[in-house]
Amino acid sequence: MKNIALLLFAAFWVVSCTQKEAGQASKNYVPETPRLSSDVMTPEVLWSFGRLGGAQVSPDGTTVLYTVTYYNIEENKSYRDVYSIPVSGGEAVNITNTAANEYNVLWRPDGQKIGYLSAASGSVQLWEMNPDGSSQKQVSDIEGGIFGFQYAPDQSKIYYLKAVKLDDDIHDLFPDLPKANARLENDIMYRHWDTWHDYTYNHIFIADYENGKVGQGTDIMAGERFDSPMKPFGGNEQIVWSPDSKTLAYVCKKKVGLEYSLSTNSDIYLYDTANGQTSNFTEGMMGYDQNPVFSPDGKYLAWESMERDGYESDKNRLFVADLANGEKKDYTLNFDQNAHGLNWSTDGKSIYFISDIHATDEIYHLDLAAGNFTRITDGIHNYQSVVPVGNQLLAQKVSMSHPAELYLVDPNTGTDKALTAVNKGILDQLTMGKVEKRWITTSDDKQMAVWVIYPPHFDPNKKYPALLYNQGGPQGTVSQFWSYRWNFQMMAANNYIVVAPNRRGLPGFGQEWNEQISKDYGGQNIKDLLTAIDEVAKEPYVDETKLGAVGASYGGFSVMYLAGNHDKRFSAFIAHDGIFNFEHMYTSTEEMWFVNFDYGGAYWDKENAAAQRSYTFSPHKYIQNWDTPILIVQGEKDYRVPPEQGMAAFNAAVLRGVPAQMLYFPEENHWVLQPQNGILWQRVFFNWLDKWLK
Repeated sequence: MKNIALLLFAAFWVVSCTQKEAGQASKNYVPETPRLSSDVMTPEVLWSFGRLGGAQVSPDGTTVLYTVTYYNIEENKSYRDVYSIPVSGGEAVNITNTAANEYNVLWRPDGQKIGYLSAASGSVQLWEMNPDGSSQKQVSDIEGGIFGFQYAPDQSKIYYLKAVKLDDDIHDLFPDLPKANARLENDIMYRHWDTWHDYTYNHIFIADYENGKVGQGTDIMAGERFDSPMKPFGGNEQIVWSPDSKTLAYVCKKKVGLEYSLSTNSDIYLYDTANGQTSNFTEGMMGYDQNPVFSPDGKYLAWESMERDGYESDKNRLFVADLANGEKKDYTLNFDQNAHGLNWSTDGKSIYFISDIHATDEIYHLDLAAGNFTRITDGIHNYQSVVPVGNQLLAQKVSMSHPAELYLVDPNTGTDKALTAVNKGILDQLTMGKVEKRWITTSDDKQMAVWVIYPPHFDPNKKYPALLYNQGGPQGTVSQFWSYRWNFQMMAANNYIVVAPNRRGLPGFGQEWNEQISKDYGGQNIKDLLTAIDEVAKEPYVDETKLGAVGASYGGFSVMYLAGNHDKRFSAFIAHDGIFNFEHMYTSTEEMWFVNFDYGGAYWDKENAAAQRSYTFSPHKYIQNWDTPILIVQGEKDYRVPPEQGMAAFNAAVLRGVPAQMLYFPEENHWVLQPQNGILWQRVFFNWLDKWLK
């Protein structure tokens, strides 16, 4: 495998990689900038980018910490380091140099130390180091390890996160059968996203902290069979200290089994560190309530809130509560957009946040006294986070043509200046394709934003095959995201014109546009997709006889549905983790609220007209029309869209005599996360398209 990996790399560039010494024994992987043999993207180039994350500003506002992750393709693993850079700009410094993959990196409130999590001791524990990375020291020794932490503002305590076993497994129930390998289930939610329930729950512990020593932790959720942070994706953003360190706000959905699977009703709980009492602060608010943030003076609490239980794509509202009287106010009543990533201004008079608008994610400002919203930024980009730093804003930004970097934004003008340049050396060697935003009239006379991405060395006198990109979600934005799998510049680099429509059912165009797709999977959004590709195919540089359709998740469903309903427009399809059989999906997925809201209910409810209409859109009902080559991609550990969906689609295509191929990943979930699998995915993807479209 080692020799194969080296040969693969040599085929695309000449590169030397260095491994830096950490202490005297451990080695990290920080590659030198590769010298590319071509100026267009390849899978290997894509996986050579450093991935930035975890930005944290020092208490005095002068220094930013962030992490960069590099993937060693030969070893098929990642390495993460911590970097430091002055807010005023300058050279970034790698302050860690280990093979331990530091994460959850935080400044200690006094700014004298940096805390982080590391498995260097054998289990994940809290470590600390000086701001320059020296004197790395383990400061916790918690049995079984932890997976998150945060200092209290007064530095007297920390909270840490730990998995607690509360349920009996088969060997607890039958200790005389030590070699038995089975599960005994009494309720659903026995598996979630990509893992089977392991009889443990995420719990929050609070421990005293003094001079780099962590005391005995107290489980503030003792005996509760609930998770905080919530699975599968919740993290420290769901748990926050009050400025006086007397209260801990945390997010939890206190339901189990069937009730859990039917509901999105998470709440924000307030734990009083003095008396150990917990109260439900958002009781009676029925949708997702999450990501709380206290005002600097501790008098107010802001959070993100959805109104309806059972609907994951409801409007994400911005709520603020007066903690003295409990009064809660929705500031977004007349703001027909979502609010994410809330951060208070330093004076506590306003809130900065991210909102998607017309296919880009921008920075917004809310003046609490006036109740006015101001859009700060405007461009072809996605801002992913924002935090005030003095009289500037520190923000993370990406685009279809640029991976994440940190920027300083002027809140008055919206102009930005790059602070980091993690991938400049590679980007300087690449030619990116032009990204164009078009407004196209839909079949019902609405205006739809469509991204068109051109090959890097586009020649309008030539004819190119084109790809219709079908977005997943179903309500996932087609904005200026940078993906390490569905990368539009990668597709364009293979000499395809990419058409990426913001069809019905996507955020950024108002809640009515976003919500229309529910219970109408085969309806208007499919017409929108076809309108987009039909309009672009009229261009003289598009070969209308060489059109493909690709997508994952809901996009995979869209491809499978189009395979039976495309009137011979397309010459090739690729469907990744798509829904093939709605009836099977209903009783095999894990979170029932999703199919209940989007389908309208169960397939056996014959009196439910909305649900019965939904099931007519199931792609398997149109298999008799399949006649176009199709590649099916499926991950075995995908429990949202279970693997049998992809297998059934592939088998049906073969039985129909349709040219078909299946790329199956035994160790991947709804995504493809391992480096060599990611490169394999890209190669098979383009081999298939090239075979039928070139």
